[in-house]
Amino acid sequence: MAKEKLAETAVNKIEKVFGEHKTYRRAHSRGTGYEALFTANGEGQNWTVAQHLREGTTKAVVRFSHSSPDPFWTDNLSPVKGMAVQFQLPDGQVMNSVGVTSPIFFSRTPEVFTEMLDIAKSFKKGKPRLRDLIKLFIKYPESRAAIRIIRKMQSPASFATGLYHSIHAFYLVNGTGQRVPVKFQWHPEAGVESLNPVEAASVKKGDFEEELEERVLSGETAFRLMAVIGDADDPVDDPTKDWAKDRKKVELGRLVLKEQTDEAEGLLYDPTILAEGVECTDDPILHFRNPAYAISYMRREGEKQKES
Repeated sequence: MAKEKLAETAVNKIEKVFGEHKTYRRAHSRGTGYEALFTANGEGQNWTVAQHLREGTTKAVVRFSHSSPDPFWTDNLSPVKGMAVQFQLPDGQVMNSVGVTSPIFFSRTPEVFTEMLDIAKSFKKGKPRLRDLIKLFIKYPESRAAIRIIRKMQSPASFATGLYHSIHAFYLVNGTGQRVPVKFQWHPEAGVESLNPVEAASVKKGDFEEELEERVLSGETAFRLMAVIGDADDPVDDPTKDWAKDRKKVELGRLVLKEQTDEAEGLLYDPTILAEGVECTDDPILHFRNPAYAISYMRREGEKQKES
């Protein structure tokens, strides 16, 4: 119950800091959705019993988003972009995979995340003042790396040219019960490309959604799912720490965007909802997402019902 109460406090603070935008998600508020097909390449048979990662083609619904809780920010004011994938499994169950263009998160525990929202009150349009950054660095030293990355980060040139990281570690489980720690990445087939400051300055609200629609209509837009294999000493419970760049990567399959869909806006992309053969680690932030996402979902669904 304490975790649910803390999640409610965090959602309340997000609304207070960034405004209460009814019917929208409380984070990654604005986005666009696509039907997609994921085709496993067979490599997953060596790592997991999750059927959709082993063989065959699975339907999916993908949502690309801007990280801001405020849906009225222009696209360039949310340099971190999101890619949430819901695999729709043949037995009627689903598995979610949530990624962002930052490789790490800025807090290690739900308590620190909730406290940091108090300092975030003074942030203006995604750009924190120097004295507020100093406060964060002093009080939360484990958050320095992520805050530096986010502050310097340039937005991808397109939703289709972002490299999306799961941030959290998971376990792949094979037929003998052996667990291997992994972090997932979605690699764009179009290549990784970012906007420079001059290009970013000219981006308007909705440009990313429009550009992606045109791209999908004009040709195949796809991502490759990679599993980054962790070593024994790699932390699996701390999303503020990245793994070494030389870790082995295994390609599991290919995701192709098909056509736009409104279905994505109504889905709950809880990253703790997984298929057999994929398990959560003990990362406290990962498990905190479950009640926080549920609270955001219930609030916006209730708001939609009142408006209808």
